[in-house]
Amino acid sequence: MKIAVITSGGDAPGMNACIRAITRYAINRGIEVCAFRCGYKGILEDNYIDLNRKSASNVIHTGGTFIQTDRSKEFLEKKYRDKAAEILRGHNIDALIVIGGDGSFHGALDLYNDEGINVMAIPGTIDNDLAYTQLTLGFDTAVNNVLWAINTLRDTMQSHNKVTVVEVMGRHCGDIALHAGMTGGAEYILIPEIPYDIDEICKGILQSEKQGKRSNLIVIAEGACKMEDFCTEFEKKTGIIPRQTRLGFIQRGGSGFKAQYDSQGST
Repeated sequence: MKIAVITSGGDAPGMNACIRAITRYAINRGIEVCAFRCGYKGILEDNYIDLNRKSASNVIHTGGTFIQTDRSKEFLEKKYRDKAAEILRGHNIDALIVIGGDGSFHGALDLYNDEGINVMAIPGTIDNDLAYTQLTLGFDTAVNNVLWAINTLRDTMQSHNKVTVVEVMGRHCGDIALHAGMTGGAEYILIPEIPYDIDEICKGILQSEKQGKRSNLIVIAEGACKMEDFCTEFEKKTGIIPRQTRLGFIQRGGSGFKAQYDSQGST
């Protein structure tokens, strides 16, 4: 028996550890393992590599994905899925394991429905926006990366008595903002699942200033609103110019923040 592995869509911490686990478990069961680099695009390009104990070693602690990932618009078309199935069968592959998010899972389902290719999907996305599991691969690390950033920003917030707005990733899901914001002690957390009232936010922060608290933190999930628009309206209503920080892709990478904070008892 032979299986293939791909990582598809956005990278997420934990993907390498997952590939390693798949490889070692399969080998112990007498199953041959291979991978295609760069997701579905790699299948279409026949970018094939064998996986063994050596190739999957020294990766368990690293972020990203050593077999690389990409997005493939071509795979939305059946003729390209036909091509992918032909390539998979040409390598005598019995099943394909897809590590990725919602779009990757749609591709896997289409490959099964259209071509009869056996597939298994493992949720891997920092957004935690898949209902098939409580926690997706990468979510915990992303939250801890955001928490590290919040704790770092708090030093300068308190030094300058500033209102700081931090935008985090998550697409249409507010889980990163919610978990990191609550753990990091944010005064307000804006998520796409719940409408917010900017007047109430402005009122609350102005009230806290009257009580002597001038360093306030607002965490915004990218799907809730545009950070720049929120800050412009906030300034008009309060006269306070907030500091804006968009964390971006640092949320996806790294492997040391969680261990660092665990050792310090900060999480």
